Amino acid sequence: MTELNADAKHHARPRQRPGSTSQSTWRYAVAGLSASLVGLGLARFSYTPLIPALIAAKWFSASDVVYLGAANLAGYLAGALAARAVAAHIGTVYSLRAMMLLATLSFFASSAPVSFGWFFAWRFIAGLTGGIIMVLAASVVLPYTSPAKRGIIGGVIFAGVGLGVAASGTLVPLLLQQGLQQSWYGLGVLAGLLTLASWWNWPADAKGDVAPTPHRAQHGHASKAISALLIQYGLNAVALVPHMVFIVDFVARGLGQGIAAGSRYWVLYGLGAIVGPLVTGHFGDRAGFGPALRAAFLIEAAAVLLPTVSTAPASLIVSSVVVGGFTPGVVPLVLGRIHELVPHSIEQRATWSHATTSFALFQAAAAYGFSWLFAQSGGDYLILFGLGGGAGVVALAIDLGLTLIVPRRS
Repeated sequence: MTELNADAKHHARPRQRPGSTSQSTWRYAVAGLSASLVGLGLARFSYTPLIPALIAAKWFSASDVVYLGAANLAGYLAGALAARAVAAHIGTVYSLRAMMLLATLSFFASSAPVSFGWFFAWRFIAGLTGGIIMVLAASVVLPYTSPAKRGIIGGVIFAGVGLGVAASGTLVPLLLQQGLQQSWYGLGVLAGLLTLASWWNWPADAKGDVAPTPHRAQHGHASKAISALLIQYGLNAVALVPHMVFIVDFVARGLGQGIAAGSRYWVLYGLGAIVGPLVTGHFGDRAGFGPALRAAFLIEAAAVLLPTVSTAPASLIVSSVVVGGFTPGVVPLVLGRIHELVPHSIEQRATWSHATTSFALFQAAAAYGFSWLFAQSGGDYLILFGLGGGAGVVALAIDLGLTLIVPRRS
């Protein structure tokens, strides 16, 4: 009903034909970028550089901080699972606006150490908003995008993740000079401004799923390819965990170069994450999303494995930038591949929701598993990079194996 009211308010505006790419599409894409920056980039990645300050200010113990980080991963998984149901009840655009507001509120709510339970709940909510935004943002914009531009538009949307990573390495340290509480306020103000700026830039006639629909069975090649893609996307999450979680600590303590040096590599990781989805999205448009994904898995696996071969500064720079680029860079490729394999929009949204859930599950399992293995191995970082690179190799092998079993169709 709310979507119908929105349509009535905008009946005088000429609607853009779905599938075309125009100035309005770029405006929608920037709204998507703002959403991913708030719900994914800031709500998730700004917490990492705040951890030492939280411990130093005695807001929480070191062990509590780890559990608070885990709350965000759990919330992200819950958001991925709940996204389509939320959109069905209140509409897709209203869901995105609400999640950006909630993410903004989570920063202000975290500005005082009320209690561990309070903080845990808001870290969970911050993750929840990211999961819902991840599922819904692209599904609102891509129906208004020509097939030839889906990759680059998807890249623009998910460049917000990279901007969040870069902000976590640059903006947060500057805010911390003003104080811990002021840092949370600053992040909240930034998220609020982005929410306000994007508020009216979503498609006025965007249609979400009006009701949860049963997933229509795919047959033959499409069914095998979709199942393989969900597993590959999950393995890709595993491949990213060593850098996402351990690269700063590896440089700072493992190589004995100090926190400042480790933070510099995190900034490089963030710079790669800004450019990555734009490059991969454009490559997917030009080469096709199937071939682009195979190339991505190969390059990503090599970059993750690089620290096991050389820890020279040049090697670590290449590894950080490339893996950072693929952190959001694989997203438009997987999304584009889904659009190639699944013909109908509601099924595309359902498949993308399943893919996001797979990523969240594999990521959470890898984050906990690698942390346990790191403790059991006495702090052996190279095992983690080896396992992460191996996951990327397996993802590539699945794709190549599927090609041999069933000839790939465009």
